[in-house]
Amino acid sequence: MFTRLAVLTCLISTLNAPAFSAPAPDAPITVFAAASLKNALDAVDALFTQESGIKVVASYAATSALVKQIENGAPAQVFVSADSDWMDYAAQKQLIRPETRIDLLGNQLVLIAPKDSNLPAVEIGPGFDLATLAGNGRIVTGDVRTVPVGKYAKAALEKLGAWDKAQAKLAMTENVRAALTLVARGEAALGIVYATDAKAEPNVRVVGTFPAHSHPPVVYPAALAVGAGTDAARYLGFLRSQAAKELFEQFGFTFLPGNS
Repeated sequence: MFTRLAVLTCLISTLNAPAFSAPAPDAPITVFAAASLKNALDAVDALFTQESGIKVVASYAATSALVKQIENGAPAQVFVSADSDWMDYAAQKQLIRPETRIDLLGNQLVLIAPKDSNLPAVEIGPGFDLATLAGNGRIVTGDVRTVPVGKYAKAALEKLGAWDKAQAKLAMTENVRAALTLVARGEAALGIVYATDAKAEPNVRVVGTFPAHSHPPVVYPAALAVGAGTDAARYLGFLRSQAAKELFEQFGFTFLPGNS
């Protein structure tokens, strides 16, 4: 039979014992991805969450800005770049796990005008006079020094002999979606963006496509960031799945060989 002291001791022990609680839900996967991927990747992420129960938080911006954020300690677990150069930089700075790197998607570079523009369709080739086509308007694209779409645009214009005249009319933006928006609003006569951006914006139309040989291939590499966990690895694997392939292709991306 318990003494009054024993009963009191048990009661105190019970009151001081830590309460049991349900385990905290898994933290979401943080993905840093090029701005041009937003529509397609949002759809892919929703499907991944539906099938896995794992939430995804995506941060979209110019690839150059994302790399710098990761370099400064931003907690990305997956990085999807709009060009190989910035993924190379991330590898050199040991920001990614290079053994997980894959070339996931491809895209095309196009010339767009506002939907109600009366500019005719043009064939883009050697000797292309972009400056004259723009008239008194501005030509917008991403920053040609750092933003992938701008770098592709400058390479193409130089290759075609159009850069010297066109650069005086060029307005550079922080990312490709900002350039797209300026054209959609009629604030720029022409824009150089990706084909997938043009497809996603009803207030622009494509007036020409840059030849593939005029610029480096538009490639989107993806990789796990250093410190990424098993959920992030599962997500990266899902990006290579048949289900993801079908969604990416619906939005106009090319799913690169070897990823399915």
